[in-house]
Amino acid sequence: MSIATSNLSAAPAGSITQKPFGTTRDGVAADLFTLRNANGIEARITNYGGIVTHLFAPDRNGKMGDVVLGYDNLAGYEKATPYFGALIGRYGNRIANGRFTLDGKTYTLAVNNGANSLHGGLKGFDKVVWTARPIPGDEPALELSYLSKDGEEGYPGNLKVIAVYRLTKDNALKLDFTATTDKPTVVNLTHHSYFNLACKGDILSHEVMINADAFTPVDSGLIPTGELRPVKGTPFDFTESTVVGARIDGTDEQLKLGGGYDHNWVLKKDRAGECSFAARAYEPTSGRVLEVETTEPAVQFYCGNFLDGTITGKYSQVYQRRNGLCFEPQHSPDSPNQPKFPSVILRPGQVFKTTMIYRLSVRSRE
Repeated sequence: MSIATSNLSAAPAGSITQKPFGTTRDGVAADLFTLRNANGIEARITNYGGIVTHLFAPDRNGKMGDVVLGYDNLAGYEKATPYFGALIGRYGNRIANGRFTLDGKTYTLAVNNGANSLHGGLKGFDKVVWTARPIPGDEPALELSYLSKDGEEGYPGNLKVIAVYRLTKDNALKLDFTATTDKPTVVNLTHHSYFNLACKGDILSHEVMINADAFTPVDSGLIPTGELRPVKGTPFDFTESTVVGARIDGTDEQLKLGGGYDHNWVLKKDRAGECSFAARAYEPTSGRVLEVETTEPAVQFYCGNFLDGTITGKYSQVYQRRNGLCFEPQHSPDSPNQPKFPSVILRPGQVFKTTMIYRLSVRSRE
């Protein structure tokens, strides 16, 4: 991904603008919203899939660069995308064999990842057009809403979802998602941007820290075994800042199963549901830093192992293996079938709430 300079003079500080982004194959028009704060940080979001298409941030020399992977147009996202920048739901990550039992009833989901259901199924929240409402102000925001109808992709209940994207004064993209249902159901919403703080090449030189003492090992289908395994003494120990490429191609069985890092870390929390530090990435050449905070109990750290050079994205850049990394705040994969994991059940009268914060900064040369 080559560095692209944003037109920072196009709009005043604390602004949000809107323009057409194309029409879906089903004939539904989508729009692109540009949020900009007083510091020049700029996020572009489409109401197709709640996708963050661009995120511009300065390097240590003040040069702006687009730090997320994606496409220039709607057609790219419809044709082939590994969930670039998307709002993921109704259930982020995998559910084993596309089945779960709730209150004695077994539900069969759309299967789209081998034998499993992944990221909401064949047409998850990343593939629908949301109703959008711009919210102007010093911290511009975009509210997206969607009604996922009872039975959609096999999930029970009419689920009303509201997602608010806010660009804060301290250079964070803050995501607040809420949902309510009229029947018992399962919910696990997350965000799926692929970050590259160098704006080009692979992410193997990024230094990452994850605030977790344990992760959830997986089987050959990348379904958790149910074990919580301590990270100490393993390649999954990111309790101190570690270069991503240092151990990613090691002989550990879990690395081989994921093709590298594609696992769920269980975050250290003083209190369940608090919004706290989850992970940090630092890219030494540019000086850019990304910090992630969340109310979620876990985070999926994925290093673009399945990118294979078949996708040409923005700036005519061909995305090769490990050209981006993801921090997906979430409940653990397959939680509906894992009684030891925190519950993902949402019942009528309850409100699902989650917050994810992606804060951008720079570090001077050491």
